[in-house]
Amino acid sequence: MLRQLLRSKLHRVYTTHAELHYIGSCAIDQNLMEAAGIIEFEQIHIWNVSNGERFITYAMNAPRGSGTISVNGSAARRAQVGDILIIATFGLFDAAETAAHAPTVIFVDEQNRVTDNTDELAS
Repeated sequence: MLRQLLRSKLHRVYTTHAELHYIGSCAIDQNLMEAAGIIEFEQIHIWNVSNGERFITYAMNAPRGSGTISVNGSAARRAQVGDILIIATFGLFDAAETAAHAPTVIFVDEQNRVTDNTDELAS
């Protein structure tokens, strides 16, 4: 049996753009994507800490080092510039992988620059 587990998350990133008239997705600074192991076009879950909205979209590359977190298309109605988001990815793991798995958590500052990361969730 495979189980779906949290693989990684960008914890409390700040929304820098909300582009309604865009094809869709969420553009994320490539440094953040790399740190969290997110690849372009991967499904992501977004939880808006500021307003409680939760939605699913996909990741797109934003310029490296830009700090960009741009919520695009219809999802732009669920986030405003300045909102705090958690962006999560999930993966399927077998029993052996599950036993050894710990998600990667990336913490950022107010400019969405990586400040710390951990392979264990804080309790």
